[in-house]
Amino acid sequence: MIQISESIFLDEYIYNLKMQNNYLPNPYKPTPFLIIKNFLKPNELSLFVNSIYKDDEAEVAKVKTEFVKGVVNPKVVKEYRDTNIYSLDEHLDALYKSRFVEHQATIEEYFNLGITLSTEVQALEYKKGGFYIQHSDDSNALLDKDKNIIGYTTVAPQRKLTTVLFGTSYSDNTKDKFSFQGGELVFNFLKDKEGKIVTLKPTAGDMLVFPSNPYFSHEVKKVKDGYRLTLVQWHNAILN
Repeated sequence: MIQISESIFLDEYIYNLKMQNNYLPNPYKPTPFLIIKNFLKPNELSLFVNSIYKDDEAEVAKVKTEFVKGVVNPKVVKEYRDTNIYSLDEHLDALYKSRFVEHQATIEEYFNLGITLSTEVQALEYKKGGFYIQHSDDSNALLDKDKNIIGYTTVAPQRKLTTVLFGTSYSDNTKDKFSFQGGELVFNFLKDKEGKIVTLKPTAGDMLVFPSNPYFSHEVKKVKDGYRLTLVQWHNAILN
């Protein structure tokens, strides 16, 4: 294992693979990802959940592929992910963006970069049975005949940083639309000091920030019950 922060290690096999975007944050940080607590307040979160939960006009989320170099062609592949995607109402989008501006300097300092452009916010809904298999946000994995990863090809180079705001919370006792069982976020190639794969059980209102490259490949485990809602953005940036 390769130590990449004070408490997190990276799978050596993945570390040695060739990839175009191999950025890693400062190794003297506590973790190579950042969790911003209480990005949104509880009363604000309920506005987002209530707005999206009652909306049936969802677009089934797609998986990125590349058919011309540099051009992303999203396709629906149910075997890879079962997620619905929504755009935010105008006033909720404005609220989210105002909060992001408040935290942008903290994010830029932590990752030693300057954010240039950001995508529109996507609200991703995982109902019971929803999931997303292992993937990198900026690349597609290259596999050999035995389906072992032998490299990555970048298909979304403008994605340097990923932000995920959790709208609902992980719970072992789901009772309503504000919580869910299962649905853990797993960083497939990151491990703690005991060698255990880093697995996060999200709390509503917290924002997770991490580089979009293959070192931070991740998956969403199948939701067993309840309602998992996240607000996702990808950001281009100048790396210092």
